[in-house]
Amino acid sequence: MATQESEATQATVSNGEVSSNGTAAATDGQAVQTPANAQDPQQQQQQQQAPNAWQVIKGVLFRIFIIWAISSWFRRGPSTPDPSTPAGAPRVPSRNLFPKDTLMDLYVYISQEEVFSDFNNTEALFWFHRDLVYGDWNTGENGDGCYEHYKELDIPEKVQQNGSLNIHVYFTKSGFHPDPKRKGQYRRLATVHSTRMLNKFKRRKFLKTKNLLTGETGADPEMIKRAESHGPVEVISHWHPNLTINMVDDHTAWVKGQIPSPLDQHVKFDAVSGDYYPVVYFNDYWNLQKDYYPINDTLQSLPLRLTYCPLSLWRWQLYAAQNARAPWNFLPDDTYEQNEEDQDSVKVALLETSPYLLGLTIVVSIVHSIFEFLAFKNDIQFWNSRQSLEGLSVRSIIFGVFQSLVVLLYILDNETNFVVQVSVFIGLLIDFWKITKVMDVKLDRENKIAGIFPRVVFTDKSTYVQSSTKIYDDMAFRYLSWLLYPLVGGYAVYSLLYVEHKGWYSWVLGTLYGFLLTFGFITMTPQLFINYKMKSVAHLPWRMLTYKALNTFIDDLFAFVIKMPMMYRIGCLRDDVVFFIYLYQRWIYRVDPNRVNEYGSSGADHATNSDARGETTTTTAAAITDKPEEVKKND
Repeated sequence: MATQESEATQATVSNGEVSSNGTAAATDGQAVQTPANAQDPQQQQQQQQAPNAWQVIKGVLFRIFIIWAISSWFRRGPSTPDPSTPAGAPRVPSRNLFPKDTLMDLYVYISQEEVFSDFNNTEALFWFHRDLVYGDWNTGENGDGCYEHYKELDIPEKVQQNGSLNIHVYFTKSGFHPDPKRKGQYRRLATVHSTRMLNKFKRRKFLKTKNLLTGETGADPEMIKRAESHGPVEVISHWHPNLTINMVDDHTAWVKGQIPSPLDQHVKFDAVSGDYYPVVYFNDYWNLQKDYYPINDTLQSLPLRLTYCPLSLWRWQLYAAQNARAPWNFLPDDTYEQNEEDQDSVKVALLETSPYLLGLTIVVSIVHSIFEFLAFKNDIQFWNSRQSLEGLSVRSIIFGVFQSLVVLLYILDNETNFVVQVSVFIGLLIDFWKITKVMDVKLDRENKIAGIFPRVVFTDKSTYVQSSTKIYDDMAFRYLSWLLYPLVGGYAVYSLLYVEHKGWYSWVLGTLYGFLLTFGFITMTPQLFINYKMKSVAHLPWRMLTYKALNTFIDDLFAFVIKMPMMYRIGCLRDDVVFFIYLYQRWIYRVDPNRVNEYGSSGADHATNSDARGETTTTTAAAITDKPEEVKKND
């Protein structure tokens, strides 16, 4: 209930796109400050919502399960044979070309070229560090084997115009140089090289919203002009002032072609010797997306803080797995940008949440997922085996379909996360399936629509029409409409006067979605009214309600422990109130054998069947007893 509504709302806010020119915040505890002139007025007006660790960890667990399920269908076959080795020849284990405690020199060059060759350009040399020890964890400024270097870079004109800026890192054994032209100082097996782009291109989408009555908008005029010249979607180069260069301390005897994914993308083998080079890994995992800021004409220089640190094998596996993309993924790049925003929430939760609370959250999240699955399972079983609709509000089921349809159209209009769209769509399909269980759905082929398409006819089931449930259901919704219609009208007028929209379609969806989010709990009251009139709750799916109630109580716990929006807390509280009313009705309406349960039968029916079986047995026994003596002898 409240959980699904809050997930859709939060996913709409965090859609993975840059909404302004950006502002650089504090970066991972580093003392790098962003230039003040890089800030955008529109982003300063927007309040950034605090990350919801509870929802984030639930989403991560769900995605882990989905990725595991999908990847099981796309297992790689046997690796392709290496053309450099004879067919069928056994592969021999290789070794690291840099043994333990090897003395190394570090060369870092900054250039616009993807392939660097200008080693004599002293301006391109950003950092040179002599006599690093491979696998040393005790030296450095803080005694952890790490070294830092900070410098501000001049911005080339091409980089200000969405050009690329690359970093070229070379590790050479002590005494050697990375320039291949220096014949006496260069050695191929003594040089490790890795390159990556420093800046990051991100999409910025401009949403043209306005007041539908006055036509005015609160957006920045400069942003409006830029949107008119560059279009609704613009790709902008962004910068982050921190980057870590990791040298993986690993001496595993890897066999070429048998390295597990995604590590095989980073281990490079020498074609002649067959040994592998040490892995140089650019680690930007803790660089939050909100700390990136755009490179524009207002910037005079780009700050860059490089950190060199050794990295263990198991930590490298964790980082590589987090940043890897499966080759069979079919999702667009926009979806990955949304996932990066979601990962930011996970990182903030790991950095700022207490370890005890974080561990408790993970455990309870697993329990919450189990309860959600059990509630889904019992809900399907309840409606699949239902024989009678006596005591159930059919109009609430129909209204639930309308509510799910509005939520789906709203998140599609706001381009929400793909995973959320799929989950809401599946929920809508289940609601449509429930319609076939509470109503008779038939195709009228005689009265076709436009003479082509058969007409779909919905009729109430006989168990619903012949009972008093339909009367109570109609009465409850009639009373409910007296309250709903004024609330919908008032909210629509408020949204039209004070909220900006993309168009009239967005205004209708936004009004309906906002109303359902705020007053959706009112739709639960018809079932309470039917229970009150029938003085019974035996017809309700109590297992499903119990699992959902337990999940609601878990939501309550974290709603007040973890910082989250007030509307979400109110949503959890309202669901608790409704469930407690259900419990109160279950307590005051005692067990009555004449009431019909969720399977359409009652205790009186069982008693009648038992009496009938008893009478049949007695009659049979009497018939046997009353047989003549001659017949008994023959028997």
